[in-house]
This record gives sequence, C-alpha cells and structure tokens, in this order.
Amino acid sequence: MSAVVTIAACDFVVFGGTGDLAMRKLLPALYQRDRDGRLPAEFRVIAVSRAGMDEAGYRDKVEAELRQYVPAGELDAGAVTSFLGRLHYVSADADGSGDWDRLQTLLEATTERVRVFYLAVAPRLFGPISATLAAHRLVTERTRVVLEKPIGTDLTSARQINDQVAEVFDESQIYRIDHYLGKETVQNLLVMRFANMLLEPLWNARAVDHVQVTVAETIGVGQRAGYYDGSGALRDMVQNHLLQLLCLVAMEPPTRIENDGVRDEKLKVLQALAPVGPAGVVRAQYGAGLVDGVPVPAYRDELDGPSNTETYVALKAEVHNWRWRGVPFYLRTGKRLDRRASEIVVVFKGVPHSIWPDLEPELTPNRLVIRLQPNEGVRMHMLAKAPGPGGIRLKPVNLDLAFADQFEGRTPEAYERLLMDVVRGNPTLFMRRDEVEAAWAWTEPVLRRWEAAGDRPKQYFAGTAGPSAATTLIERDGRTWHEEMRA
Repeated sequence: MSAVVTIAACDFVVFGGTGDLAMRKLLPALYQRDRDGRLPAEFRVIAVSRAGMDEAGYRDKVEAELRQYVPAGELDAGAVTSFLGRLHYVSADADGSGDWDRLQTLLEATTERVRVFYLAVAPRLFGPISATLAAHRLVTERTRVVLEKPIGTDLTSARQINDQVAEVFDESQIYRIDHYLGKETVQNLLVMRFANMLLEPLWNARAVDHVQVTVAETIGVGQRAGYYDGSGALRDMVQNHLLQLLCLVAMEPPTRIENDGVRDEKLKVLQALAPVGPAGVVRAQYGAGLVDGVPVPAYRDELDGPSNTETYVALKAEVHNWRWRGVPFYLRTGKRLDRRASEIVVVFKGVPHSIWPDLEPELTPNRLVIRLQPNEGVRMHMLAKAPGPGGIRLKPVNLDLAFADQFEGRTPEAYERLLMDVVRGNPTLFMRRDEVEAAWAWTEPVLRRWEAAGDRPKQYFAGTAGPSAATTLIERDGRTWHEEMRA
C-alpha cells in the first residue's frame, strides 16, 4: 500500500449520506482512496441525512454496504476499520431543522481545511441547502459544493437552481459532476487526441464519415421508477452524458488542459449544435421481453400504469463548424437492451479509389472504437491481407488496446478520480454553468415538441437492440449502427 498523500486535509460532507448514491458510489470510492493510502489522516467524512441514526448505527450500515458494493478481494479488514473511523453522522434537514448545531460544531474548529459539500439529494434541494449553509456560516474560502445531475428538468429550472446556488457560492466553487467524464477511457480520449499526432490530421470532415455514441443498458428502471418517469432517457442521459461525450470528440484542442481550457472548447461545440428536427429523433419505450434469457415486464407494468416517458432515444446531431460540417453524430441510449455497453465509434471515410475492383465490396471503412464499459479500451478496425497464395483476400483485423492487458493493477472507478479532483480544486472534468444551460437550450425544443404532440413513444421488446425506427434513422443515410453492440 502506498503511503503517498496527494490531497489536502478535508472535511467531506455528504448530504443524502444514507441514500443510494452515497452507499453505491461515493463511500466505496472514498474507501478505495483510503485503502490506497491517498487520504491524509485528517480527512473526515460527515454524512448528513434525515434518517435519524446515531453514529454507531451509521458506521454499521456503511460497513454492510461496503461488503455489497466493493469487490470481496478489495475489502481489507484493517482498511475498512480505518475508513469507518473517519465517519461521522448528523441528522438534519435542508430547511435548517434537525441537528445543524452539531454539524456547525464539527466544522467550526477546522476552518483552515478544504471543505466539500456533496449534495447527493434531489436538485430542488440544492438551493435550500446552500442557503442553510450560508445561514450557519459554514461556507469558507476553501469550500467547494458538488451538484449531482440532473441540474433541473429544463432550461428555466436549470437557471433557477444555478441562480440559487450562485447566491451562496462563487462559480469557481461549484462542481457539477458527470461521472462519465471520470472514466479512464474518456480521459484517454483527450490523451489519444492531443498527446499523439497520428489521428489529429484525420479528425475532421475530410476523413471522418460519421460518429456514433452509444450507451446501452440491460437493466430497467428498478427502484428509480418514480424519478425516471418524470425524467426519461433524453433528460437522464442525452442532455448530460451523451452530449458531454460528443463534446470531447468534437472539441478543438485547448491551449492548456488546466483551468477552463477544456470547458471553453466544450461550450463552443454545444453552441455549434444545429437544432434537431422531428425526423432526426426516435423515442421509444420497452415492452415485455427476455433479457439474458430472463422474462422481464414492460416499463408500464413496472409503473403499474400507462406512461409516455421514453426509455430509449436515438437522434442525429450536427455540429455546424469548420471541422465537422457535414459529419453526423448519431446518439442512442436505452434501457432493457440486448447488452450493456458504452462506446464511441468514429467511422472514417472509405478509400477514394480501389486498386482491387473485384474486392470493392469488401473494402469496409476503418473504425475507431473507444469502449467506456465494459472492458475499457480502444480498438481500430482495419483491413489486412489474409495469408496464403492465390491472390489477395481481405480480412478485417483489430488493433486492440485493452486497458486490462496494458496496465497493471485495478482501474479506479470514475468517482474516485472526480472526488479527489474536487478536493484538489481541479474543475477540468466538471461542467460549468454555461455548459449545462447550453445543453438544455439544445435539448428543450425536442422535449417541448413531444409534449405538444402528445403521442406515445414507439415500442420495442426488452432484450433487443431497440426500436426498428432507430435502425431506419441511420440506414436512410446509407449507414448502419456499429454491429459489435449486437454481438
């Protein structure tokens, strides 16, 4: 175990400290950082919730949850004991009721430390919690606040939330988190583009035919049905995760990686997105079917009633600038599909002239596949000559960079990187206010058009690749979805 400490002493306060996000992601991430020797001795985790527990009860709950969400091979008895010793619990509510005095007592003796308030709660509480923190004089110059998505449900509500939080915190103190940006493969996309000369001359409309961004899930809505039915795939996934991935593919090289360089370039991409017309969007909802051979109910049955909420979206986006004009970006995401995978596929144009006319149907374009999950890595699809006499036979081959094969040790989860970046004060992989609002400005017309039409989403069987209309969306342009998604 490394003893290197790379972050400052910190009081890490989690509002919603007994909730699903805290137990599944935040606390396991902090445990892993502690297990790797990356947290200083003075690092404290203070959970705030309305659960009304005592500190011993909270530590018992966290210990049980760690055993559920941390792989068994990574649970070290000594590390678990050490991490539990960092935990404190406060029973309080967003409006200032409860034991806020205890939270104030815990924090007032450590005003020189970095102080992080992670709001793992409903977005409607972001403003009230910020106001209560200010009323109790808990905000210092070294304070950061982390906001979980979604920031609102449309442009108006996003602005209202941002305004409320901005009354207490400076923009430099606000970290709007999208965990997709913490994935190793996503960060490697920046390195692959801007630390290597090989691809950059080809990264434009002259060489790229189109780009696909896919986030496919086999799971349904589960216990999130109440939240999800008020959100849907466009709000839950496209407005944040998929658009952020699109931005990283399409952005110009920043002058520097630090500070706002990356965020400035992402904003330019969002501002260059052309409006999406009705023919450029498919929305659908899963029906009953088989996922991995197991029967699963339809979305409406999970809700116990009819719903027009989409669980699948496919759309065609266009970035109107010099680099990308004429290159479509096809985005798709859905639940209860035939496999779990997240990937970016850059499809290059075909060769301008074939010197083997008889083999022309076999001259498939090169594809760069960036896999976010599972099995993170990068793969280049190319053509090679199959060995043997008797003329030329072409065979598709892969140049495969599988992270598990190339890099030793455990690959940290996205939240591990992002939580440490908050403590360090590094905002590069977090969304700025103008980014969030630009994404909503592009997404909202689609939502309003659906609301005005009032029609039901198309249907697809659970356990399939999605609705046939999504296939039509891309095939009418003479293209196909990347087939590895259906393998």
